[in-house]
Amino acid sequence: MNDQVWLYIAIGSGFMALAVAVYLYFWVQKQDAGSERAREVASWIEEGARSYLKKLYTALTLVAVVMAIILALVFGLSAGEGLRGLEMAFAFVVGAICAALAGYMGMSIAVKANVRTAVAAKDSIPVAFKVSFYAGTVMGMATVGLAIIGMSFIYLLTGNPEVVLGFSFGASALALLAKAGGGIYTKTADIAADLVGKIEVGIPEDDPRNPAVVADNVGDNVGDVAGTGADIFDSYVASAVAVMLIGASYSLNGDTSQIIRYTTLPLIICTLGIFASILGIQFVRVGKDGSPGKALNRGTIITCLFLAAMVIPLVLLGGFNVGVLWATLVGMTTGVVIGFTSDYFTTENNTPVKETAKVSGSGSAITIITGFSYGLISVVPSVIGIVIATLASFYLAEANGLSGIYGIGIAAVGMLSVSGMIVSSDAYGPIVDNARGIAEMAGMDHEVIKRADTLDSAGNTAKAITKGFAIGAAALTVLALFNAYAEVIAASGTELTISLLNPLVVAGVLLGAATPPLFSALLMLSVTHNAFDMIEEIRGQFRNNPGILAGTAKPDYAKCVSLAAQGALTSLVGPAFLAIGLPLLVGFILGPDALGGFLGGAIFTGVIFALLMSNSGGLWDNAKKFIETGQYGGPGSEAHKAAVVGDTVGDPFKDTAGPSLNTLITVMSLVSSLFAPIIAMIHLF
Repeated sequence: MNDQVWLYIAIGSGFMALAVAVYLYFWVQKQDAGSERAREVASWIEEGARSYLKKLYTALTLVAVVMAIILALVFGLSAGEGLRGLEMAFAFVVGAICAALAGYMGMSIAVKANVRTAVAAKDSIPVAFKVSFYAGTVMGMATVGLAIIGMSFIYLLTGNPEVVLGFSFGASALALLAKAGGGIYTKTADIAADLVGKIEVGIPEDDPRNPAVVADNVGDNVGDVAGTGADIFDSYVASAVAVMLIGASYSLNGDTSQIIRYTTLPLIICTLGIFASILGIQFVRVGKDGSPGKALNRGTIITCLFLAAMVIPLVLLGGFNVGVLWATLVGMTTGVVIGFTSDYFTTENNTPVKETAKVSGSGSAITIITGFSYGLISVVPSVIGIVIATLASFYLAEANGLSGIYGIGIAAVGMLSVSGMIVSSDAYGPIVDNARGIAEMAGMDHEVIKRADTLDSAGNTAKAITKGFAIGAAALTVLALFNAYAEVIAASGTELTISLLNPLVVAGVLLGAATPPLFSALLMLSVTHNAFDMIEEIRGQFRNNPGILAGTAKPDYAKCVSLAAQGALTSLVGPAFLAIGLPLLVGFILGPDALGGFLGGAIFTGVIFALLMSNSGGLWDNAKKFIETGQYGGPGSEAHKAAVVGDTVGDPFKDTAGPSLNTLITVMSLVSSLFAPIIAMIHLF
């Protein structure tokens, strides 16, 4: 089949995914929104989420305009032609817009689905699960649909994968700020609500008397839905673009006519992944006595099997090197292994969570040490999986006459090509979390809240699995992007030498290795500073208006919502500089070799910290929920209080710093590859 035809098929598959998203959007909207009280509570959350996103996207629009102008000038002047600069600026803006749209679509339906899920829980868990999962599927399909349309359209328009790199940079820059900002917002409110509400005054989670309860639920939407949508969009695009760049730089099998085919191949695999995800979603169902968690896991596995069944004939009948098939299968398998490793360390039924819940009776210090230790252990199997995937995809590709680094890139594409299904499961999590909150705030029956808790527990695990996929894929993607950086440097006439005998490289490695910890610290300090302000606000409301705790007066929810939003937006300057400015400083001052070392150091510590934080945070969260089922003293016990502290520590781990790190290393790699020709040119003289 003609390679250009595949691009049209890819664009068509993107519109098909968007059509599925739109259909499910209206299906969810038609479901029962419940009583007037339930609709009122849901409206507070919806208004807060829309208000924050409006402020965030307004600020990001200014950033995008400035970056687009810089790209237009820099690439127009360095390439000697203004058209190249305009192409890069256009691609950057389109990438940012598509990532923003994916996040906004997911958030828009999430704030409608939460109340409808709570109402459906009055009927049964299967009915509520269907509403929440279909709502999550809106974001899943929107994410992959917009991504494949954007990449294919720009490549079709320009025929230059380096311009598609600009699209990826736009998506990554938006994703970094949206995910970091949303993570700061949601954990600011969550920590403040828990520490004052649960520990100081002893009221339940999501109690309407808590002034931070609306901000907490708003945070789930702007952080875990809109932010995560942009985050996965970024990873999905970056993995494909990395392979496109490698494919364009190699004469595969000595036949230069094959270059276009292998440049287009990642888009073809992503297209098949969309078809596989649409099919796999049909198998995500919960029976009368079924488990939501098992249904989500089943959907992931079946989607991977569908993709494998499609890739096999594509490679064998389409004339592609069989190394592509092996690399894709390795990537998918590794994604499942890493995802289910996260599942083991964060699921209530397994030893790490049960052990952490058990020792909570001895106080919060033991809770934190135990959860942190299991988080460290959880890094090992995931890293082993990444190592095996790297070596297997490299050598299987090399053994079949294909570039080994191209095989690593294809493994990352294979891992993320099922993102339609993965994101659908992830977005389900915050929707059912909000549903639980609305059920309690609206005064629904205890049975409804209990069913919502069952759904929410599966959602926490689903989010952990998604983060595992994203982190594993980011590790493979940035390795491919590192090679792309090396190729661009070499094409500029500079020999790249990465050796630990070179002091500049050592300096770069150390600076890069220090960046993810510093980035994490800035995000978590932002959470603690903002949470401190909100805690004082909550205490002040309780102190100045005793009727709030008595249930005779309404808290000032809007004040906490405003504090969280303002604090999140003002906290993004430092993290943004680390992601975009620091690599450029290292490259321009210390040179290409040092920048290569910088990327290597950042990749290694970034992956370690991301896995540790995501898994520890999920473990502490579910240990708390396990105690709340009545184990080890149940709610209000000393074990529960210690577990709440552990969960509070874990919140910025798993929802702010951890999931932002894979975006950080991707952005730094993209910035380095994008500006590599200019850095090389400066250091030639």
